[in-house]
Amino acid sequence: MRSRLLASLVALAFVLGPAATSFAASWCGTEVVILKGRVENPPRDASVRAQLLYAKKQQAHLGKQPEQPGESGEVTLENGRFTIQIPFVTQYREPVIFAGLRDKCDRKPKTVVVTLLEGDQNEERDRVSLDLATDFTKADATAYTPRSDIVLHGPH
Repeated sequence: MRSRLLASLVALAFVLGPAATSFAASWCGTEVVILKGRVENPPRDASVRAQLLYAKKQQAHLGKQPEQPGESGEVTLENGRFTIQIPFVTQYREPVIFAGLRDKCDRKPKTVVVTLLEGDQNEERDRVSLDLATDFTKADATAYTPRSDIVLHGPH
């Protein structure tokens, strides 16, 4: 009798776990990082790539905060200027069955890396790392923008 009850509860957890995760995802929103800037002395065939980096929660208790790559975007320059919008989902993708919804909907990047690339080989010419907490402001409820224009430097 107990083994049937246990088996039923385990089966129920497998059925409700993904359903609960899907339900939680509908409550979590999408936010966006909007990057605007310019390149001084831009190369002819240049592009700008932005990468969102997230802190790994598993390592936080060890005092280390390694970052893992997340969403990214890339654009070509227009008259030496660029605008990149990178949407990200605020839901943690780690399965947590019995956690509260608040804990699962506060995912946001820690760092934004903006890189100037040149040519078909994507040679790196310049790079800027921005901290989301100190270098950005919330433009509205769902959008982060840098406190100042991003300036990258091409070869002189």
